[in-house]
Amino acid sequence: MKARDFIDLENEYGAHNYHPLDVILKRGKGVWVWDIEGKKYLDCLAAYGAVNQGHCHPEILKALKAQAERLTITSRAFRNDQLGPFYRELCQLTRSHKALPMNSGAEAVETVIKAVRKWGYQVKGIPPDRAEIIVCTNNFHGRTIGIVGFSTDPAARNGFGPFAPGFKVIPFGDAEALEAAITPETAGFLVEPIQGEAGVILPPAGYFKAVREICTSQRVVLILDEIQTGLGRTGTLLAEEHEGIESDLTLVGKALSGGFYPVSAVLSNREVLEVLQPGEHGSTFGGNPLACAVARAAMRVLKEENLAANAAAMGIRFLDGLRRIRSPHVKEVRGRGLMMAMELVPEAGGARRFCVHLAERGILCKESHDTTIRFAPPLVIKEAEVDWALERIEAVMASPLRSRQKQ
Repeated sequence: MKARDFIDLENEYGAHNYHPLDVILKRGKGVWVWDIEGKKYLDCLAAYGAVNQGHCHPEILKALKAQAERLTITSRAFRNDQLGPFYRELCQLTRSHKALPMNSGAEAVETVIKAVRKWGYQVKGIPPDRAEIIVCTNNFHGRTIGIVGFSTDPAARNGFGPFAPGFKVIPFGDAEALEAAITPETAGFLVEPIQGEAGVILPPAGYFKAVREICTSQRVVLILDEIQTGLGRTGTLLAEEHEGIESDLTLVGKALSGGFYPVSAVLSNREVLEVLQPGEHGSTFGGNPLACAVARAAMRVLKEENLAANAAAMGIRFLDGLRRIRSPHVKEVRGRGLMMAMELVPEAGGARRFCVHLAERGILCKESHDTTIRFAPPLVIKEAEVDWALERIEAVMASPLRSRQKQ
């Protein structure tokens, strides 16, 4: 089959809820992927951070195969020999007291909303059905009906109502707005350390220190969604470390399995997760032995290969290189670690056409909100690969591409 045949199959039988680039990938290793025709690309998206450890990492693959031959799932009706060690290793790695495993990132977000609401009623004393959670404009926490109800993205919200109450939206990066929004019925503040889907938006320096102080003084649970930023992506294990704070609840996912299997988790202090009792929340697949074995191997790779430090070093090299590109199309380059974005001027004609030209030169990346190109390669990337990517990015961005209709 040719590329067009695969595209036609997707269009005929699949829901049209994505607009991917027309590259049909077949194989991956490290930072590289190959299409069905054998063309090689440097993956500068890393499945939005799911493959921090690189595609098909051999140690994670070995753990997957070994566990799949023994036991895959029993449901949580019974115990298994992988769950306890997974809990211990995840909590030790992230300095957490408790963990609750789920599958997708969105499930972790839904889980934390339930837990924090119950904490608000049972511990803080909020009147029944009045608990409120504060979120930020331009947030992205997933696509379930509960989550899109507090999104400010029209594409995520329009046509999907009615939505559940109990959420208040404030500007991102504005600590004074947070303080003003808190009431006696506020249970939690849910926020991304860096807004990835919004275009890699970084908060002002000192924002999260102020947020931590406000939440502590007002007895509000601070929830950091580190599903994209966590596990080494920004140059530290968790992005909260850049300001020396600790959240009350942290959400991790994506790279928790190195891209082999859906695994997410809610990390917590003892006070919040202990409000959940048997039967009040769960998941058939959450915490299954296959997921736990894969996640344990993925965490070992992160530590043993020192991937957070490599992300910090390669991120500096990559960002410096992007900022040196002289292009009439570029408005701003920003990022932290290997989570980077290039925002284009309105006259550039949209980011997607640049992504198409970059793919032609062997660089896979994706547009965000029409005007921003995101770059987020696997954390195993080396200096020579960064330089290889920069040469091709510069060749595309510095060229006088003519505006044309969106591809």
